[in-house]
Order: sequence, then structure tokens, then C-alpha cells
Amino acid sequence: MDIKNIFENNRKWVETKLGLDPNYFKQLSEGQSPEILYIGCSDSRVTAEDLMGIQPGEAFVHRNIANMVPNTDLNVMSVIEYAVRYLKVNHIVVCGHYYCGGVKAAMQSADLGILNPWLRNIRDVYRIHQQELDSISNEEDRYKRLVELNVQEQCVNVIKTAVVQREYRDRDLMVHGWVFDVHSGKLIDLKIDFPKLLKHIMEIYHLD
Repeated sequence: MDIKNIFENNRKWVETKLGLDPNYFKQLSEGQSPEILYIGCSDSRVTAEDLMGIQPGEAFVHRNIANMVPNTDLNVMSVIEYAVRYLKVNHIVVCGHYYCGGVKAAMQSADLGILNPWLRNIRDVYRIHQQELDSISNEEDRYKRLVELNVQEQCVNVIKTAVVQREYRDRDLMVHGWVFDVHSGKLIDLKIDFPKLLKHIMEIYHLD
């Protein structure tokens, strides 16, 4: 790819947008009021707006390796705080994807340098669900199930945050766990039963 082509692509994109709506960029510059906070993977094959079929301004997006929500990461914690408290999003989506390189790397015992502490969060997910995962004999199926369980655990991490718990009490804020299937292009709602999942742990994390 010739990097210079990007600027030509941008020029054509601007022309296309202005051709459809002369006020497109004027309206875009006036602010944002997205309904969705999307937390996804940095994988170059998985772009938030494309897979959801939405336009700029409709989702506040945060991406990192393997769509993680560790409470030690100031970046993702700040994104959640800003999106929930100030942008007043109504939906928080954690979206993983099958054949995720970060999840695959976490399943191996190799030393990956600076990636080690990040991938350890995924290995912790494996440890929590080791009995279920070890019972899956097919490696690809086990890999895909870890992707799903990682999404589930990151959704729980979202719900543990103080700002989400506060907003839960005041309005109809919803958390969703999704997986994107790279092979088919389909978006899958994991339909996580959060009340059941959180029943025995919220007394630990609940804020008064």
C-alpha cells in the first residue's frame, strides 16, 4: 500500500460526503451524542463502524488488544467514565472476535515481552474457567470459547466500575457482550445472563 494514496482517498471521501450533504462536516463539528460505547479489539480486520453498519458520531469507540477492560488501565477506565458520565451513552458493548491473535497468544506459554502483563489478564480468564475450557477437546473450539468467556469477563469488569453502577441506579444503561465472526462476517449477541452471573459477586463489588 502506498501511504500517499490515503490522502487521495480522503479527498474522494470528502467529495462524496459533501455531494450527499453539503452540511455534513459542519454538523459533524457541532458535537457528539452517541448512543453506544463500543469496546473492541485493535485487530485491523475488525472495524467498529463497519461491522455495526453505523455512521461517524453514532458510537464512542475504544479498542485495544483482545478488547480488555482491566481496572489498572487508565485509558479504558477514562473512556468508560467519559462515555457514561458525560456523553450519557445508553449501551456499552464489549465485542470480541473469533480468531483473535491476542487470545491465541495468551493460550501459549511463550515469553512475549512487554505483552506479558497484558496477556496475563486473558490467562486469568482461562484460569477462572479452566474446568470448562479443559473439557473441550477440539483446540479451535476451545479457542473460540475462550474468546466468548473473555468478552463475558470484560463485561463484568465494566459493570464493576463505580460510574456504571451509579448510572445503573439512575437510568436504563445496558451492557452487551458480542462476538464478531471473521469467517462469516456475522455479529453474534452472546445474550449473557448478567443477573445470574453477578448474583454471588455483587455483594463484594456493590457500591452504596
